[in-house]
Amino acid sequence: MEWLQYILIIAVMLIIAFAIAKSKDKNFKIEVNRLVSYLGGRENIIDYEFNKSRFVVNLKDVTKVNKDAIQKLGAQGIVEIEDQIKIILGEGAKQLKKQIDDLMKK
Repeated sequence: MEWLQYILIIAVMLIIAFAIAKSKDKNFKIEVNRLVSYLGGRENIIDYEFNKSRFVVNLKDVTKVNKDAIQKLGAQGIVEIEDQIKIILGEGAKQLKKQIDDLMKK
């Protein structure tokens, strides 16, 4: 009977872990949409690239960027050089790349 309790506990833990993973993926997509919006929208982005932990974006108009909002999304740092913004993201940059690519193709 004791092993049945362990199996039940493991099953509940797996369900909770799955629900958390799904929730984070959905929230991440919302944050990607916000990030693009904070960069001035898709039409303001000329091109972009990912370099390890950084997201480098060339923009038409850098004045449209909301740096404070980007920082609140979790950016570890933001550097502006002429018409380019470098956002230091850390390990989340790899996951962001796929989401940004998908969003920009629309």
